[in-house]
Amino acid sequence: MSIGRTIAKDLKGDKAIWLIVFFLGIFSLLAVYSAVGSMAYKVRGGNTEYYLIQQIVFITVGFFVMWVSYKLDYIFYSKLAPVLFMISIPLLIYTIGFGTEINEAKRWITIPWIDKTFQTSDFARIALIIYLARSIAKKQDVIKDFKTAFVPLILPVVIVTILIAPSDLSTALLLFATSMAMMFIGRVQMKYIFLLLIVGVALLSLLIILGHFFPEMIRLQTWISRVSEFFNNSDGGYQIQQSKIAIANGEWFGVGPGNSLQRNYLPYPYADFIYAIIMEEYGLIGGLIIMGLYLWLLFRGISIVTRSPKTFGAMLAMGLTLNIVIQAFANIAVSVHLVPVTGLTLPLISMGGSSVLITCLSLGIILSVSRFVEQSEKEKVALNEIENESLKEKG
Repeated sequence: MSIGRTIAKDLKGDKAIWLIVFFLGIFSLLAVYSAVGSMAYKVRGGNTEYYLIQQIVFITVGFFVMWVSYKLDYIFYSKLAPVLFMISIPLLIYTIGFGTEINEAKRWITIPWIDKTFQTSDFARIALIIYLARSIAKKQDVIKDFKTAFVPLILPVVIVTILIAPSDLSTALLLFATSMAMMFIGRVQMKYIFLLLIVGVALLSLLIILGHFFPEMIRLQTWISRVSEFFNNSDGGYQIQQSKIAIANGEWFGVGPGNSLQRNYLPYPYADFIYAIIMEEYGLIGGLIIMGLYLWLLFRGISIVTRSPKTFGAMLAMGLTLNIVIQAFANIAVSVHLVPVTGLTLPLISMGGSSVLITCLSLGIILSVSRFVEQSEKEKVALNEIENESLKEKG
């Protein structure tokens, strides 16, 4: 009891977000342990414990990263933003030219000595969001002026998304949508946001044209096949069909933890289609719980924004929250055949290293902002009490 009270006392900020993170972490371990069965049989001779331990390590390190980022003053990230942004650009360029190719896509670089891959677009996403939050906060007085406000906002978005898009269009579109939402919330004029949308469409059209001449660099055929499959095949392709079977098998309460059959047929059941495995094993109830946790995170993020006395804190919390929640619902939408296959993982649940770490870093920063908001509210209440006491004495 005393340990629980000590932990609760030390975990300042939004308690609901701490709870959401805990439940998502538990779901991650359960789902990954079950979903890796077929891969473990092919690669590790059936040793599923290897992947469970690996995921435990990722989650543990991720929670440590979250703890450290939570303890730091969130203003520190404003100072760090230009550095992170400048690092992300050469990382993305290096990935395009010399990245590790997996499944015909260059999205990763291999970290020496530990022989693990790191997805540079994950780092670039959080770097751009922090930088954009900083720029919007600093330009609030001139936010409606094109030259002094919009150009410094649009160029970073264009640069980062155009570098990500050739090998990972879904991530680029997710980041582009998050950036537009941040600008809308940051009171950038609608005509400028619409102009950004036009620029984005023009760049996507350019990529499609270039894809015909440089197919080894731009995954145009993959984009075309996925979109064509979505619109021309009412049942979806093989992946979607197996996902639908998994969801149908689960019915209301699921077949039980570890009893999934479709994990043996679904490609990447531990990553892109882990939601289908959750639906099969935990049923519609389990699927709704997962959706509820992400919606709860969105509502808590909005609450932080509405209560934050500082623009940077509000934009930072909103941008990072939107990025996580939009990705989560994009992944879920793929599993139930609402959008074409994207390759986006389910944040903090899918198996992975860099994605888990970056998601935990994002959550830690959100919690750092919420800790500041909570402290500001307590100081305001204390100040009001002092003023009331002073008035009583004078009265």
